[in-house]
Amino acid sequence: MYPYFDAHCDTLSRCAQEGWSLWENPGHLDLKRLTAYRPACQVFALYADSGKVPPEARFAALEAQAAVLRREQAAGRWGECLLSVEGAELLGCDEALLPVVRDWGVRWVNLTWNYPNALSGSCRTGEGLTEKGRSFARRCWALGLGTDVSHLSDRGFWDLLEIQEGPVLASHSNCRALCDHPRNLTDEMAKALMEAGGFIGLNFCVYFLGERPTVDTVIAHLEHFLELGGEDHVGLGGDFDGADVPEDLSGVEDLSRLWEALYRRNYSEDLIQKIAYQNLARFLR
Repeated sequence: MYPYFDAHCDTLSRCAQEGWSLWENPGHLDLKRLTAYRPACQVFALYADSGKVPPEARFAALEAQAAVLRREQAAGRWGECLLSVEGAELLGCDEALLPVVRDWGVRWVNLTWNYPNALSGSCRTGEGLTEKGRSFARRCWALGLGTDVSHLSDRGFWDLLEIQEGPVLASHSNCRALCDHPRNLTDEMAKALMEAGGFIGLNFCVYFLGERPTVDTVIAHLEHFLELGGEDHVGLGGDFDGADVPEDLSGVEDLSRLWEALYRRNYSEDLIQKIAYQNLARFLR
């Protein structure tokens, strides 16, 4: 039995949208299936499409999602869950709300999602950090929160690393050298993030992997990161319930296929344990 620690899924918002139970549902991931792993931890993204949800309703949407997870934990069915915020516009880009969401169990914040906001441009638009964005990032770090670059523009990425005073990660991003998509990291970005003590979560979204992706495609991205020095920095960020995924990796229950494929490639037990759990656990510590 392998451990499991994943940096990003959209299951909470998907459950809210579809009326599903977080304990058991037909999506990619639920708490019941996570019980197959020991130890196991999932970082659930708090998310709403800010292009469709009016500003006055965004924070309430996140609060409702966090409450669902708290109810499951209170029932004693699952304890090892953390939260992130996918897009600071959902907080109104308001630093005053950071202590509030930290108390919910949020451990990092994406400064943007796919839209530019008062903090920065996104991967779709290209603008860098604003002065408000720099202040917001510093406030995150002062509170012990990480800053997530997975939806940030390239310029915003470099602006953030230039002022880095705390943890930075790419919770769900792959290699741009293998799949030329702006959501993926260039080799220079990946190496800089690793040198800064960051973490990179492998994303299972087909659009960030390449044509007709399979488990072997995920491994190709993993191996590219490892060649760049990622042994202690790469793990899982599957984007379950937020993306289309390969057919042979269609849910959290299929992770055994990834570990078995790594065994066949003569990966060491220690390295598989790092990818499965330890690297993300170390980053959070």
